[in-house]
Amino acid sequence: MNGPLVCIGLSHRTAPLEVRELLVLPEDAQVALLQTHARAPVEALFLSTCNRVELYLTGAAEEALEAARRALSQTAGRDLDGHLYRHEGESALRHLFRVSASLDSMVVGEPQILGQVKDAFELAQRIGAARGELARVCAAAFGSAKRVRTETEVGRAATSMASAAVEMARHIFDGLEGKTVLLVGAGEMGELAGKHLVSAGAARVLVANRTFERAQALAETLGGQAVPFEPIEDNLVAADVVVCSTAAPRPVITLARVEGVLRRRRHRPLFLVDLAVPRDVEPSVHSLDGVYAYDVDDIQKVVAGNAAARAAAAERAEALVTEEVGRFQRQRAVREQVPVLAQLRARAEQIRKAELERALGNLPSPLTEEQARVVEAMTAAIVNKMLHQPTARLRAVQPGETDLADAAAVLFGLDAGPRRAGGGES
Repeated sequence: MNGPLVCIGLSHRTAPLEVRELLVLPEDAQVALLQTHARAPVEALFLSTCNRVELYLTGAAEEALEAARRALSQTAGRDLDGHLYRHEGESALRHLFRVSASLDSMVVGEPQILGQVKDAFELAQRIGAARGELARVCAAAFGSAKRVRTETEVGRAATSMASAAVEMARHIFDGLEGKTVLLVGAGEMGELAGKHLVSAGAARVLVANRTFERAQALAETLGGQAVPFEPIEDNLVAADVVVCSTAAPRPVITLARVEGVLRRRRHRPLFLVDLAVPRDVEPSVHSLDGVYAYDVDDIQKVVAGNAAARAAAAERAEALVTEEVGRFQRQRAVREQVPVLAQLRARAEQIRKAELERALGNLPSPLTEEQARVVEAMTAAIVNKMLHQPTARLRAVQPGETDLADAAAVLFGLDAGPRRAGGGES
């Protein structure tokens, strides 16, 4: 029997950026964490993005959940009690559905989160951490997210982090016409920001990436120019707007580097937007005169200001998620009854055949073929009528009715013992 789904984690709603970036782990560290906590019968999934770090577990006892909570704090190197949240049962199920549908994102409706959840699931599945119930939960969450994307306007109404950054840059410079943009990092976020900046009128786009071939590919897409990742100082002199989105473990744009180029810039303002977690830009850079540096938490404030346009779409999306959560719980409740029903009918059929064989053996003379069919049909009908009401009641069980299957198993002495009737959650 699977225990309830539990989610232990933190997000942009409960933890500032300096806390979240402590839990950004490379894949090998994520694998180690999953292997530690996903020991049969426990299943586990670890989700790590710039705005959330969450560990999902099924079948875990309370001591295992406490160990998971301690492991997150140990990984961060600090006590996280003031930032961690815990969802259990239906609350955890609904939370995962909302996360997958981008209803709990910093930017409601942004498309990246579903891919990130899928990547997390694929990693867990690849190493055997997500096997049965957790796989069913994730499949249902992905289906729910697809409905939200196709049946509501929430995705089309989204204001991305990248577009919000461009909005801030336009405000700083009173327009971006004629400006030079430097993209540090050539991943998906950098590409999205570059496209927004070009659309906003940026005249020149420079792309720097540790892998120069990737910088060239993105520069070609944007009609820009690939430049060396190191040294970056000459490009900081040339740029008006710098967008950083690397996966570097430490800042690539430091206070010393920016201080060193200010004189060469001849007091031109420099706008730095840091979309990376961990951060690419040292926070102290913002203290320099003429330098405007913003990170993802700063951009959230701009995004929040555009939330009204997404409210109606999000309301419809929330209703769909509620519907899909209910559908999953009903399906799970039915799945939970199948073993009990199968055992109950198998036990009844075993008794029927044994008693029929004994009765036929006690007759003074064998029955004709037709008589045997009549007696066989009669005994089968008796069993079916006796089991009709129990079967109907078990199939109609609702989430939250957790005792009915247990009682049936006990009353009829079924070998598998008590079974839950599908309440709570997975």
